[in-house]
Amino acid sequence: MSLSCKNLRNVAIAGHNGTGKTSLNESILFCTNVIAKKESVESGRTVSDFTDEEISKKISVHTSFSFFKYGDITVNLLDMPGTADFVGECVCGFRSCESAIMLIDPKIGPQIETFKLWRRLELRNKPRLVFLNKMDKDDSDFDGVLAKIKEDFHNDFLVFSLPIINGGKFAGAYDLLHDKAYSCAEGQKEKEIPVPEDMKAKREEIYQQMIEKAAESDDALMEKFFEEGTLPYEDVIKGLGTCYSQNLFVPVMAGSAQLNSGIVALLDFIRDIAPNPEGKRDYKYDANKARINAYISEQGQFSGYVFKTVIDQFSGKLSYVKVVTGFLGVDTEYSSTLSSKKEKPGKLYKSIGKKLVEVNELITGDIGVIAKSQGLETNATLAQGVVDKTVYASLMFPSPTYSLALVVPNKQDEVKITEFLKRVCAEDMTFRLEYNAETSETTIHGMGEIQVGMILDRIKDKLKITVQTKLPEIAYRETITKRVPLTEYTHKKQTGGHGQFARVVIDVEPLPRGEEYKFANVIKGGAVSKGYVPGIEKGLHDAMQEGFLAHYPMVDVSITLVDGKEHPVDSSEMAFRMAASGALKAALSKAGAVLLEPFSKVWIYADETYMGDILSDISTRRGRVISDESLGGGMRKIYAEFPDASLRDYSIALKSITSGTASFDTEPSHYEVLQGKLAEDVIAARNKAQQ
Repeated sequence: MSLSCKNLRNVAIAGHNGTGKTSLNESILFCTNVIAKKESVESGRTVSDFTDEEISKKISVHTSFSFFKYGDITVNLLDMPGTADFVGECVCGFRSCESAIMLIDPKIGPQIETFKLWRRLELRNKPRLVFLNKMDKDDSDFDGVLAKIKEDFHNDFLVFSLPIINGGKFAGAYDLLHDKAYSCAEGQKEKEIPVPEDMKAKREEIYQQMIEKAAESDDALMEKFFEEGTLPYEDVIKGLGTCYSQNLFVPVMAGSAQLNSGIVALLDFIRDIAPNPEGKRDYKYDANKARINAYISEQGQFSGYVFKTVIDQFSGKLSYVKVVTGFLGVDTEYSSTLSSKKEKPGKLYKSIGKKLVEVNELITGDIGVIAKSQGLETNATLAQGVVDKTVYASLMFPSPTYSLALVVPNKQDEVKITEFLKRVCAEDMTFRLEYNAETSETTIHGMGEIQVGMILDRIKDKLKITVQTKLPEIAYRETITKRVPLTEYTHKKQTGGHGQFARVVIDVEPLPRGEEYKFANVIKGGAVSKGYVPGIEKGLHDAMQEGFLAHYPMVDVSITLVDGKEHPVDSSEMAFRMAASGALKAALSKAGAVLLEPFSKVWIYADETYMGDILSDISTRRGRVISDESLGGGMRKIYAEFPDASLRDYSIALKSITSGTASFDTEPSHYEVLQGKLAEDVIAARNKAQQ
């Protein structure tokens, strides 16, 4: 292999929308000579925002990949979206990288997505660096926002670079670790300048903190520090690297992507301190679904996983792969968990935005692209040689929060749209396409109005089809509240020749919520032959599926077959199926049937300024607050339970209430009884629709 895993860095750029992530990505590529000129987001020509949606809307929609060399290291850099609608892209990015750069606006401080992304990093124990961007803007306050960050997050923060202020204006960045100062000017790369005299004392104070932090990494270094009162520079670098890799502190750096300032200090930090992939832990699951540790290692044959899929109109299907063990060459033969067929990449690529750069191999820990492999999908495990029963852990995506039902005018358009949306689902694992047999609706589900709206716009632009949408029907259920013993029904029909005869006697009673269905056969003495029992169960399922009140499926019902009667000639499985269905329908008329509506768990992240309006809206929607906790910095997390009927437009409503600053996550929870006028309206509307 031409490059060692130790000389590789995988770094994600994250942060709230508008903090300057794409601009920072552009500055880094400019300062490392990957691009000759840095472009602005407004120009529509940046490396990372290259799709039509990103150019027109001036926001990042997809995680963009770039790579560059800096000294003796190679860096894979991932620029990730900062809008909640595209959080799935961040899930992919955090999984495949060993560290992250978290951008924060020094005028605003941490925002909603900052807290949510921070929590995702904490759950992975992933090291991250805070880059205070836009220090050149008026009213930027390094000390003030640093104090706020320390108050908001329970981490150990350590300053690694400071803004240089000259005449009240931002003039550059001072790298405290390497004791170097840099001036800046728009459109130019940084230039090293003498360290300002008035900043040297501050550097000595902070560098002493770095020494003490480095000493904590190792007993030998701690002993050496106590004996000598300091540590040599090489030990400081080594110790800080160990502590940072273990997420024992969070570095803070200052700069301005607009002026290409703070970039050299950031790159030097990535080179000297940021972790390489070697030895980092991943997870696999064995045949019994038990989780086992897996470590990134140059030893052994190639294995890895696909963490992202892109379908490009020119390059075809692109599978982004993370190499965990061994290395992947163009002639490496591998199999995937999705296909027993062995294949070779033929060609391998790394990407710089939309540009694919052909390479001969992907080394251990590397990120790259396999093109045009139909046997690969996101979450596929790849392995050289014989594929065993273990697979790398799948990415954990949040549940969709916004849904629409599609109204397509004709079958031909429906086929085209369905095929198109299936490709979207392959690319974006937070987007789902479903057909609901109960409501006869094709529904789409996403993380928000922006994401879903962009997909519908793509259908209009590419397929020339305008899709009408509506709020999806709710998947209600029905159940019973009373026990009904000994309900008898006889199915008897004579049509000439063999007739139809079957008699069934059942007991019916409600089950606890969520137990769905229970059947028992207690007939003794052979009143009904065992061969007819499957037909009886089919008949019971028919009646439960048809429902009683409004044609919604019946659930949480226990049925006991207690007696019956058959005829030696006229009985059949179909006759008993009809008798069982009739018996259950008769029992349901006496069993106190009620409607059940689905509820979901909802986690709302919002500024406490909006708490009154949010809580009032929850009450209006028949929701109930389970808990309310502070996230720090004036941010709160509300855990509530909502009926699904009230969630259909919640994404839009919450943005309206909070001026677009809040977001929420959901997951299905349980069903509850719906009664009164609301239930009557649902039943009437459903029966009218069925007619």
